[in-house]
Amino acid sequence: MEVKASLKNARVGAQKARLVADLIRGKDVSNAIKTLTFLNKKSALMMKKLVESAVANADYKKTIDLDKLFVKTIWVDEGPVLKRFRPRAQGRASGVRKRTSHINVVLDER
Repeated sequence: MEVKASLKNARVGAQKARLVADLIRGKDVSNAIKTLTFLNKKSALMMKKLVESAVANADYKKTIDLDKLFVKTIWVDEGPVLKRFRPRAQGRASGVRKRTSHINVVLDER
């Protein structure tokens, strides 16, 4: 039985978050949390909390053995882009795009 969790509008670029997601895809939940704990990336903390939230969802359902959970799928989609500007020389301005992501995780029993 699957359990899901999602994080919307995370302030990290999708390309950077996908690097972290690729590391934990297919791993047991305990190994995934250990990996994310010691990874020095901004999105690692977000994904650690997301996996822990999915485990809490599984615990709430009471139909799944928590020791057998693994990361079945995890994917990162692009979210809305915050458009800002930075002042430049001679009165000009250039754009700054602050990207966001939607992160989804699905856990299942082995």
